[in-house]
Amino acid sequence: MATYSRLPGSVALITLQNPPVNALSAAVRQGIVDTVQRALKDPKVTSVVICGQNGKFCGGADIREFAGPMLGPPLVPMIHAIEAVDKPVAAAIEGVALGGGLELALGCHYRIAHSKALLGLPEVTLGLLPGAGGSQRLPRLIGLTAALDLITTGRQHDSSFFSSLHLLCVCSQSISSVCVSGQSLDSRRLSTLPCPCPPDVDSLLDKTMVKVRQRSRGALAPVACVQALMAAASLPYTQGMEKERDLLTTLFNSGQARALQYAFFSQRVVGKWSLPSGASWDNSAARTISKAAVIGLGTMGRGIVVALALTGISVVAVETQEKQLAEASQVVPAMLQREAGRRSLATPPGVISFSSNLQDVCEVELVIEAVFEDMSLKLQVFRHLTSVCRPGTLLCSNTSGLDIDRLAAVTQSPGLVVGMHFFAPAHVMKLLEVVYGPRSSPEAVATAMQLGKRMGKVSVAVGNCPGFVGNRMLKPYLEQANFLLEEGATPQQVDEVLEEFGFPMGVFRMSDLSGLDVGWRIRKEAGLTGPGVESTRTRQGRRYSPLPDQVCEAGRLGQKTGRGWYQYDGPGGRVARSDHWVNIFLEAYRAEHGLVARSIAPEEILERCLYALINEGFNILQDAMAAGPEDIDAIYVFGYGWPRHHGGPMFHAGQVGLGRILERLQHHHHNHPDVPHLKPSTLLRRLVAVGSPPVQKWREFINKERVHSQL
Repeated sequence: MATYSRLPGSVALITLQNPPVNALSAAVRQGIVDTVQRALKDPKVTSVVICGQNGKFCGGADIREFAGPMLGPPLVPMIHAIEAVDKPVAAAIEGVALGGGLELALGCHYRIAHSKALLGLPEVTLGLLPGAGGSQRLPRLIGLTAALDLITTGRQHDSSFFSSLHLLCVCSQSISSVCVSGQSLDSRRLSTLPCPCPPDVDSLLDKTMVKVRQRSRGALAPVACVQALMAAASLPYTQGMEKERDLLTTLFNSGQARALQYAFFSQRVVGKWSLPSGASWDNSAARTISKAAVIGLGTMGRGIVVALALTGISVVAVETQEKQLAEASQVVPAMLQREAGRRSLATPPGVISFSSNLQDVCEVELVIEAVFEDMSLKLQVFRHLTSVCRPGTLLCSNTSGLDIDRLAAVTQSPGLVVGMHFFAPAHVMKLLEVVYGPRSSPEAVATAMQLGKRMGKVSVAVGNCPGFVGNRMLKPYLEQANFLLEEGATPQQVDEVLEEFGFPMGVFRMSDLSGLDVGWRIRKEAGLTGPGVESTRTRQGRRYSPLPDQVCEAGRLGQKTGRGWYQYDGPGGRVARSDHWVNIFLEAYRAEHGLVARSIAPEEILERCLYALINEGFNILQDAMAAGPEDIDAIYVFGYGWPRHHGGPMFHAGQVGLGRILERLQHHHHNHPDVPHLKPSTLLRRLVAVGSPPVQKWREFINKERVHSQL
């Protein structure tokens, strides 16, 4: 709703009221229409101010309304009507003016913002474009060049940035002085102004379109944003609005918009975590952590130290190797300073102290172990920690897939042990897998989840199993890629198909970046390769590809050595180029094992890689290692580069059709019966049998299935 009141004198105040961010719901839009009409009819009112309740102007459209028919007054005519009135209207912006909220402000004659207010048009991140005149009014106000950057990226900035672009009329004058300025409103109506364009406007638009297409990797919304801004630059306002409307209609009806909006809501869903024990986000208290320790200052440990310090937590950073400690003590403060500057932090980050002595963690409230991914080493660290830390200290492991229960078993308080699986670089990447075991206490899980939120992470609670959720699903994805090489594909062919789908990197480029020795070490620990293991294509009762092991044995560990699946310009090089050695190596491997290379269609590559990954996601849900499909999708969008405009693996399965996924898995498993990951999950079969409900209904169905199985 919107309330009406009179400021001293002749100014009418309209206050938007729809907590928490005063979104433009049907009731709010109706309230605006009614109160503006009231102000126009009141002869004592000479000007109008629109503001938001509780220090927030307006966070934009109510996204929940997107799923059904739009009720209440349409937004576009409402904003046009405000712009057309003959009494000056000012937007008084506090907190946020985002999306439709900023478009509402652009329809006002004046805009005044608090110095800390955040403004932007983030519609592109939801698969849309600013559809209430934003793509036409904003470039007329700040120029085409600046509008292209803001609208195609969805970036948000504080009021000082927009003041420099003259989007805000005044920041220091009072509202009353603006409203009684007596200036003509003709020049204040943005729809009547020309769009300022640089002399090389055609070149600018062409270059921007090329850049956006490369960056978006198949996403429709960024391209549509450029097209709408092209219309602003070349067409009268009315025709530009028609183009904006047509583009918005196309986006609204696309699966991509649904996927991006699903991804947006998934972040909220995963925050409302629950455990099989019944403990959940709303019945488990979290501790507030003020002092923590990180053990191990390799690449991951350094990032974790910075992530903690950025929240204001004091951190004891421990590294027993003197050379590594000396290096970290130089690198970490620089990382912290650089990241704090990038975030424009108003408060000083937490204090970091460096030590080579584990005894120095005795006073902290929480420890994150980030040593080498080796179980014996981690067990040694946890035994030591349980003897030096005070009772009640939470002990967390940054492991990517090792057994949390084994670590907990060597401590005096197993309930205080959880996994905190960060993703590199830990101070940048948004995902945090919080891993709970059967003995992990609700307090420990709640504290880890809340700490992740403080660090700006999307924290997802997952069960304890090999690889947890993300890496467990990654395994069949990687295996299928290797099998495809055995059968005739090349690394470039596989990567091109996956990148065309929308991944920032294909599987082999990603492996080179991460380091091929990482997976090699894990396979050695699992007994799949190494001294004494017979070099066959069947190991531990299933098909196995020794290709990546043999590449490592040749000293090709990826970018770090300048050679991997691709070649680079020396160690540390970034540009991947085809390597003739790999082609010869694959030919020799196939000849050795009697394999005949065949031509493999892009469709088969995509199906086998993605559907094997998706199938494992269904197995994870079936095993209760994730509470629902949103948890899996959030993990893959924020941690594994799954393209947001495809929603996530499980959402994508629903978009493709569960019946189609089942049929193709059955087809590929028939052709490759020695690959268990291609055997369709029982849960997938059950969902198809009950009519393939939408992904938002899976959690409810899974919970009923679990209750039924317990009975």
